[in-house]
Amino acid sequence: QVQPMESGGGLVQAGGSLRLSCVVSGIIFRFSNMAWYRQAPGKQREAVAGISIGGITNYADSVKGRFTISRDNAKNTVFLQMNSLKPEDTAVYYCLATSPEHVLWGQGTQVTVSS
Repeated sequence: QVQPMESGGGLVQAGGSLRLSCVVSGIIFRFSNMAWYRQAPGKQREAVAGISIGGITNYADSVKGRFTISRDNAKNTVFLQMNSLKPEDTAVYYCLATSPEHVLWGQGTQVTVSS
């Protein structure tokens, strides 16, 4: 499929962990920088983490040390490992694939962290 497809969201208690996955078609994935964004109710969408084609990563200050982004080029998949989750991490998480030729958003997956 062309549109990125996220999975792995759910309900977790504060301090817990979740792992999000995002699958993109092979040709697109190979030439895309990948990123995770999130949008909480009443707030703007914000960048969480990104990983380049070459594997260079970057993170929002709010998640550094807790979240890890990675990509498996053989599986056309990008992951977001989220540890030590906080209630303020509650949001819809979106996958983004970008290149000079495209900007592709997934439909999002809900992450809810209870206190």
